[in-house]
Amino acid sequence: MTVTPLSYGSSMAKFLHSDLGHRSAGDVLVVTLTSGANVLLLDETNYQRYRRGEKHQYRGGLAKKTPVRLRIPHAGHWHGVVDMRGLRGSTNAGFQVINGSALQPLPPIRDHRSEIQQIADNLVDSAPSHSPESREFDVFISHASEDKDEIVRPLAHALRERGLEVWYDEFVLKVGDSLRRRIDEGISRSRFGLVILSRSFFAKDWPQHELDGLVTMSVDGRQVLLPIWHQITKDEVITASPTLADKVALRTADYGIHEIADEITAVVSEKSTTGPVR
Repeated sequence: MTVTPLSYGSSMAKFLHSDLGHRSAGDVLVVTLTSGANVLLLDETNYQRYRRGEKHQYRGGLAKKTPVRLRIPHAGHWHGVVDMRGLRGSTNAGFQVINGSALQPLPPIRDHRSEIQQIADNLVDSAPSHSPESREFDVFISHASEDKDEIVRPLAHALRERGLEVWYDEFVLKVGDSLRRRIDEGISRSRFGLVILSRSFFAKDWPQHELDGLVTMSVDGRQVLLPIWHQITKDEVITASPTLADKVALRTADYGIHEIADEITAVVSEKSTTGPVR
């Protein structure tokens, strides 16, 4: 597909559009960029809403790395969009769709992970090669281990799929690392502190250590605190931490994983246009 320049306009942001046609679940949209931009994958209904400037749902968000890979969740008519809304400068973009049925399984590997998981890792996960000491993060996720399977792990992967740099222990920590030192480094190098508040979170000491660091960064104006309430009531949050209860939060009872990831990505994207938090 022809690579087209995209610039920021004075009245509204122009956008690049690729009509992907009817696509099957599991197909992957691959978008190449020359600089950071918003990359969106929309079905037919939401693309028309997007064009009219109405509220719409999408997969993707602010992309800082290239190529961007977005998996099509279900069969239907899909569209790819690149825009510079909220951003400065310009970008070039190219669109390509990989047919999910054409993907070949990988050969056996030593750690015996499933071939399906390996394919997913290669398509979606593109962890940067920066050392932990020099790496900057968009989001630090603080959580209790009891909440990993139900919300934390899928949310961490959803945020990374949307192009965010995520400090999450399973992404960052290696055997032999100093746990406290790595966590302190992650907190200090993250622009947003995402806290999964639950009964397990407030019942354990270690998440409280992380929370203390995140609150300190937030009070100093060096970080934005983003609470998520998971299977916990407002009264319980007030009892455990009146300060946190006063903050606007997303609740897993009201939003799904991808909706939460979209909201967080939008907040990070919006804040990035006004300069660093520090």
